[in-house]
Amino acid sequence: MWSSVVTAYLHYLGFMGAFAALVVEGLTLHKDLKVEQAWRVVWADAIYGLSATVILITGILRVIYFGKGTAYYLHNPVFYTKIGVFAVVSLLSLYPTFCFISWIKQLQQGESPRLSVSQVNRLSWLIRSELLGLTLMPLLAAMLARGMGMTWFNG
Repeated sequence: MWSSVVTAYLHYLGFMGAFAALVVEGLTLHKDLKVEQAWRVVWADAIYGLSATVILITGILRVIYFGKGTAYYLHNPVFYTKIGVFAVVSLLSLYPTFCFISWIKQLQQGESPRLSVSQVNRLSWLIRSELLGLTLMPLLAAMLARGMGMTWFNG
């Protein structure tokens, strides 16, 4: 019982951490970043990555051990939609993460990253898209919890 509760709790915390980290990234990111602001973005992205990993691991545990049973999820199109959204959000996060990692050497030398307006716009668009995807996932989870999707193909 407690393992199920702790797993669900960590799953929810993962979502909150990921969302908060992306908000910090989005609010901090602009063309003329100071070194400390750039470090804030780098650390927020690291927290985002950790949170996404927690979401993935606890999600797998919930499907296999603590949810409604593997068969329930694997026969529900809403589950696949949720997994698809998670995959898209994960793919969208790759460019920002690699970009932020590329700043680290400069930041360690006390230099701010040099960003163009187009790069800031691209990063901002990707971060907003990730936030949108993360916002859709709890809706899909609520649909799953209420059995939506099971009758779509079973009549």
